[in-house]
Amino acid sequence: MQTHGFKQIDIVRRAAENGVKLGKSHISQYVSGKTMPRPDIVRFLAATLQVDERWLRGEDTTVPQQPSSGTAAASIEGQSKGKPMRRFPKSSKLDNVLYDVRGPVVDEAARMEADGTSVLKLNIGNPAPFGFRTPDEVVYDMRQQLTDCEGYSPAKGLFSARKAIMQYAQLKGLPNVTIEDIYTGNGVSELINLSMSALLDSGDEVLVPSPDYPLWTACVNLAGGTAVHYVCDEQSEWYPDMDDIRAKITDRTKAIVIINPNNPTGALYPREVLQQIVDIARENQLIIFSDEIYDRLVMDGLEHISIASMAPDLFCVTFSGLSKSHMIAGYRIGWMILSGNKRIAEDYIEGLNMLSNMRLCSNVPAQSIVQTALGGHQSVNDYIVPGGRIYEQREYIYEALNSIPGITAVKPKAAFYIFPRIDTKRFNITNDEQFALDLLREKKLLVVHGGGFNWHEPDHFRVVFLPRTEVLKDAVDRMTDFFDHYRQ
Repeated sequence: MQTHGFKQIDIVRRAAENGVKLGKSHISQYVSGKTMPRPDIVRFLAATLQVDERWLRGEDTTVPQQPSSGTAAASIEGQSKGKPMRRFPKSSKLDNVLYDVRGPVVDEAARMEADGTSVLKLNIGNPAPFGFRTPDEVVYDMRQQLTDCEGYSPAKGLFSARKAIMQYAQLKGLPNVTIEDIYTGNGVSELINLSMSALLDSGDEVLVPSPDYPLWTACVNLAGGTAVHYVCDEQSEWYPDMDDIRAKITDRTKAIVIINPNNPTGALYPREVLQQIVDIARENQLIIFSDEIYDRLVMDGLEHISIASMAPDLFCVTFSGLSKSHMIAGYRIGWMILSGNKRIAEDYIEGLNMLSNMRLCSNVPAQSIVQTALGGHQSVNDYIVPGGRIYEQREYIYEALNSIPGITAVKPKAAFYIFPRIDTKRFNITNDEQFALDLLREKKLLVVHGGGFNWHEPDHFRVVFLPRTEVLKDAVDRMTDFFDHYRQ
């Protein structure tokens, strides 16, 4: 590509002109060596780059000769009044940003669907496509209030919404919370980005779990910081490894992130685990960021404990919302709660307020139903008990995955994800993304590989168990047949 003066976008454009479906994310994967192009893509790339197909596949290590003239480079650069055509690459700030929950494997699934192939998707925690409906009262109240939601709200959100969130925080035991400590957002995702942008300077470090919800790592890196991953131990119910956390703290460490209940593992942290994290944060003067979006999806009679309730002397930022508990991911309503010792974070809070003001406000119609959603009967409770959909689907997928030779999984206690382990020696797997692509292409089944959650071994993948049991049975049948013969 360098020889011809090509950039990734140039290849993408050439592909489109030739009727070849190819995205920049695909090319990034090919260049890094993570995946091998399909034969038809190899042919197209060889013709475009004027190299031998065998060289692209790594079968011929002879360095290809440069073209004898500059015609290829000239044609791609173009000329405008004697000057090279200006190109606009993506920002270098995105070089270390990864979000494979919607990455190259998903791009391949989209290509297959565009060609008419039906794909069974177990890759994203979006309840609506699987028949989960918004509570009727929530829909009714939004409809009644729509004409009152045509203008901006205050930057932090409607008073009624923040008051309901504040009262919810009080029930969870969060200390020293006033209505001014509540920020509404377009989902928790926006607020994660905002909270990292207001905090981090170049070189600052944040402890993030591995595996994680990848937006955390992406937002830390995008804000100029460095995400330092601490291990969650599969042999200990996926709880954080405290020794690993301690070993990774430096004088640049500003904060620790916990995801509880956890995505992608479904783990729920008990009080004794949370206390150890609080002790470490206290010893090292760290901010605690706690992602608790699944706090109302806890099964087996267990209790979710907000870590902020155990740390009144520390500064804590707690995230939650309605996307998962009320099955309204598309409404985009989440919140962020500041608690504990806010005096030590006054300047940071000023930064949060500045960024909050700059985006004017979050989705006002969605804010209007927070009070209704958090009050009265919580319909999610019907799903997470024996006989409820999420509970029964969890029971099925746990037993079914563990019945596949070479696959084992820890039983999730919350949320609607399970993170099975693959016996990589049995299946000769060295590249988990390639495994996910092979499963997709052969069985039309879409999952997210463990690397998409910043898990650094090629031995896990995440399954979303939101589909009904009969659909999950179909998925497990496909997996069983696939693993019966698969060798990478």
